[in-house]
Amino acid sequence: MNIRLCARIVGLLLMLFSLGTLPSMMLGWVQADGTADVFGQAFAATATSGVALWLFTQSAESELKIRDGFLVTAAFWIVLGLYGSLPFLLSDAIDVSVFDAVFESVSGLTTTGATVLIGLDTLPQSILLYRQLLQWLGGIGIIVLAVAVLPMLGIGGVQLYRAESNGPAKDSKLTPRITSTAKALFSIYLGLTVACALAYYLAGMTVFDAISHAFSTIAIGGFSTHDASMGFFHSDVVLVIASLFMLISAVNFGLHFIAFSKRNPSVYSFDSETKFFSWMILFAVAITCTTLVVMETLPLEKAIVHGLFQTVSIATTTGFSSDNFSIWPSFLPIFLIMLSVMGACAGSTGGGMKAMRILLIFRQGMRELRQLLHPNAVIPLKLDHRRVRPAVVSAVWSFFAVYMFSSFILVLCMLGTGLDFLSAVSAVMAAINNLGPGLGSVAANYSTVTDMGKVILCIAMLLGRLEIFTLLILFTPTFWRP
Repeated sequence: MNIRLCARIVGLLLMLFSLGTLPSMMLGWVQADGTADVFGQAFAATATSGVALWLFTQSAESELKIRDGFLVTAAFWIVLGLYGSLPFLLSDAIDVSVFDAVFESVSGLTTTGATVLIGLDTLPQSILLYRQLLQWLGGIGIIVLAVAVLPMLGIGGVQLYRAESNGPAKDSKLTPRITSTAKALFSIYLGLTVACALAYYLAGMTVFDAISHAFSTIAIGGFSTHDASMGFFHSDVVLVIASLFMLISAVNFGLHFIAFSKRNPSVYSFDSETKFFSWMILFAVAITCTTLVVMETLPLEKAIVHGLFQTVSIATTTGFSSDNFSIWPSFLPIFLIMLSVMGACAGSTGGGMKAMRILLIFRQGMRELRQLLHPNAVIPLKLDHRRVRPAVVSAVWSFFAVYMFSSFILVLCMLGTGLDFLSAVSAVMAAINNLGPGLGSVAANYSTVTDMGKVILCIAMLLGRLEIFTLLILFTPTFWRP
């Protein structure tokens, strides 16, 4: 284990992350809202810490191994969450505790979208922009961005990329070099953000709101600059645009790269995960809209628009809201929260278990049923006309088991903080799936959750963002053995 090298990389990444405070500092200076100094102090503290770590570990070896990659990935997200909380702590515009500030920061960086802040409409725009930028940076993954820089400094980035992107059955190496891969992913991410912001602006948003919501839409984050979220705009066009870009961002970015480079959008139709995800979304939207109409909750036109938007928002783990879905009738609130378990596709900015894993579990189940009828038959499990290796299936089932066990333990811990059962379960599901809004007392925000509860949910958000194993592996004795 090369601890000095890990510290050196974390220092470099902290220097890069400190740049995220500069746009808000400039906006605060232009608007003279008193926050420029706050972001200046946060920038200085973060950048200085990064420089110090970098300078004190100059003699570290430059060979990065897989264990180092896991350690850097987990350590950086934890350290980044702590440093990301500084503007919230230092600002006089909001009155938050240390636990609240860290919760808000971790929620933003993990693109969860759960918030403890109330009165967003009255906050300085610099603070609001910073929250949105946290989600945008978290969406692309600061480590994926960094692999474009590390090779130039003599530090290999492949191990970091694998530790950050450990989804099943998808080859993350789109181009021959890992640096080119990171640049390709970032280019697509940035292009979608610009297109989304332009669409929002043409739909009637202000420039600030359009840019801010484009950040959280493409990141599948869910933070908004208004307490009413997307419902603030009272625009069906905005909801449709948001639904479109949430769906685009929920698809594997590797497919976006292939479709763009080959100028051939038909590649989406040949991908099993994308087809499965699309059918699941269509099925869920039909159920939601039909229920809203039958139960006379909304008129037909509003039921279609809001049903589509809210289903896509929850299923992709974005977490925007156009209406208070927690009070929708019948089974709809629970149904929507359960959709977040599947989440988006592997290789996207979304959370959840990923559609790929759910698809493999479903096909494996169907295969076992056929095997019962034909015990002597050889029935291979295939995906995209390729045989799925048993090791991949085993890994998927292992992930599912650890996911369920972790969720169970986290729910018990949240119940121990005093939350009622519905609020505890939905809070854990919203956190570990990086969704944001829950049900019960956490439907609007998490300000009523105890400090210990916020710590537990921060752990759940990190587990979800790092797909559980990347974080849990640090607590195994084998990881630390020579």
